[in-house]
Amino acid sequence: MFDVIGKRRWFYALSLLLTIPGLFFILLSPISDAGLQLTIDYTGGTRWEIKFENPAVTPDQVEQVFAANGLEATAIRTGSGYIEIKTKPIGLQAVPSAAPSAAPSGSAAPSGSVAPSGSAGASAAASPAGSASASSSPGASAPPSAAPSAAPSSSPAPSASPGTSPSASPSAGPVGNTELPTDGKLGEMVVALEKQLGPIASQASLTTIGAVVSSDLLRQALILIVVGSLGIVAWITYRFRDVKFGVTALVSLLHDVIVVVGAFAILGTFFHVEIDALFVTAMLTVIGFSVHDTIVVFDRIRENKARHLGEPFDQIVNHSILQTFGRSVTTSLTVVITLLALFLFGGSAISNFILALLIGIIIGTYSSIFVASPLLVDWQAREDRKHGRLVSARAPRPRRASS
Repeated sequence: MFDVIGKRRWFYALSLLLTIPGLFFILLSPISDAGLQLTIDYTGGTRWEIKFENPAVTPDQVEQVFAANGLEATAIRTGSGYIEIKTKPIGLQAVPSAAPSAAPSGSAAPSGSVAPSGSAGASAAASPAGSASASSSPGASAPPSAAPSAAPSSSPAPSASPGTSPSASPSAGPVGNTELPTDGKLGEMVVALEKQLGPIASQASLTTIGAVVSSDLLRQALILIVVGSLGIVAWITYRFRDVKFGVTALVSLLHDVIVVVGAFAILGTFFHVEIDALFVTAMLTVIGFSVHDTIVVFDRIRENKARHLGEPFDQIVNHSILQTFGRSVTTSLTVVITLLALFLFGGSAISNFILALLIGIIIGTYSSIFVASPLLVDWQAREDRKHGRLVSARAPRPRRASS
């Protein structure tokens, strides 16, 4: 029979090897560029993925163009050949067009105010006058003859001179996620990039999130994890009528969270793997799965404790672990096989999410067997020594009779 509890010091050492490097990189995150790499979901900013027709364009060249235009940006090349650019939040400015504003002013009053030159500035100035005239007499309706007279007077407006500013052109609002922007600062950056580095072949995505939204997401993510963990501890304590079960389960959860977050801190430092909004969902899933395995072992410990009253507690725990070991490993293995298939063939959009689940499920199964239960044994042994109860870990080996 394999003695898990007797070798618990080795498993504690393995847990330290798994947690300390990741914890080191986690602590580096607030003070350096190393550690966790957060997406704009949590930091705020604009994330832009574009591909140039010239494949020789480098991320450093893109950063130089942004710097020349007064924007600090970081750019990296993704596996699909796109260049991912991250900079401060840049919004698209939708400017009201002149043509729609002239349409409601169908009264005779502003008809004569249109400049003969047909410039965009004059036609834009005509619309406020018309709206003021209409609002001063809400009860009166325009005579039928006003519509014909307004049509000729407003006809010069579309025939604007070639020197008309582009900002006065009709705008259809924010551009699509895969369409290059034409307005605002991003529109200027498209012109600057194509002038310096050549035409842009395609755009994979364009996302802008403000600082207020990102801070709210980060706060909500932390609240979700803390509230979920405390709720689990409270339920386990109530269910087993012993605070030791709840606290050791919480320590096991912290162990799993540190390992998963630490793994992403290491991957972020060396491979630029980022944490997005789906990472919180993965962490909550890992916490729930880990607690499920822990409860299975704890429930068997409680049953064997009543069934084998009088036996040493560490032997009861070891026997319970061995009884549930096959079930825990089989359950986790079926999930891991599914997650591996998703990770290999599911695409890059969910790869980080699946990777977090993979690491979490594996380490959660490990901690339920080799961390939570041994900690429970050590705590119980400490209480026994404190209250003067007999602590008999296991029967002593018989001595060989001397000749």
